[in-house]
Amino acid sequence: MSTQSALMTVEQYSALPEPVGGRYELHHGELVFVTRPKLGHAEIQNRLADFLRGLASGRGVVWTEFAFRPLPEYEVWAADVAFVSNDRLAAASRKDYLRGAPELVIEVLSPSNSATEMVEREALCMENGCLQFWLVDPKRKTVKVSTPDRRSITYIEGEKIPLTVPAPGELAVAEIFV
Repeated sequence: MSTQSALMTVEQYSALPEPVGGRYELHHGELVFVTRPKLGHAEIQNRLADFLRGLASGRGVVWTEFAFRPLPEYEVWAADVAFVSNDRLAAASRKDYLRGAPELVIEVLSPSNSATEMVEREALCMENGCLQFWLVDPKRKTVKVSTPDRRSITYIEGEKIPLTVPAPGELAVAEIFV
């Protein structure tokens, strides 16, 4: 006879104390411990956030380690970098996590990330309001940009990423990995 554990809800998740040395995410009703980013990872996050904040001025807010609920009840994920428009913020409850995915989600690969996890994270975001999903690979110095029409383009050093979110512009891949 096997026993099945109950899925953890967002309400139960929200009542948990902050863990030492990291944070929790809620994936499909299962609690997942995520370690804090190492220095190189955090530098890339902050470099991207600083650049995007210049474009986002008056349009919305850019955050690092931003928690959101891509699906209503059993999911709380955190983006390494996220942009949320003023319209989305105006409609959001300040007593909850953002419902749906941010318009821009950027994930910086870490050694602990599996390919399956990143594919799932991208799909979940793209199916729930994300307009661009970036997967930044510090080891290869590449950025894969995906859009809701299921198109993906991988940019390498020497190329520029055309931006539509939070505003039109471009970012040289080399600037990310200084």
